[in-house]
Amino acid sequence: MRYVKHAALMLALMAGPVLAETHDVKMYNRSENGAMIYEPSYLRIAPGDTVRFLSTQPGHNAATIDGMIPAGAEPFKSRINEDFAVTLSAPGSYGIKCSPHYAMGMVMLIDVGEPAEADLPPDLPKRASERFRQILDARPDA
Repeated sequence: MRYVKHAALMLALMAGPVLAETHDVKMYNRSENGAMIYEPSYLRIAPGDTVRFLSTQPGHNAATIDGMIPAGAEPFKSRINEDFAVTLSAPGSYGIKCSPHYAMGMVMLIDVGEPAEADLPPDLPKRASERFRQILDARPDA
């Protein structure tokens, strides 16, 4: 009996908690996929995962878009030209923009958990709205 308890304890210790993942997003002036772009422009992550925005080329940041984050989620805004990491725990869709290049369509979408209906605010700049529609059209399982 003593060995059974010891074996059960060892199995429990080896299993450990499920570790959250870190997802890298690069910020570009221009890449093979276009100008003023996040790569990837769409992520589906688990609650508690971290997204790390990398200042791959100068002049960019990452900020939530008003009206495009889940209820209870904290908005964020990084500094320009700095790598930035954020852990997203509230399930739902997060619209992200580069503040200086928002009007040029530098946006991305992050789904935390199951993809939710993503309502685009009516006041999005034209290019940002067009880019979000491309992302939504290509989004799997939506």
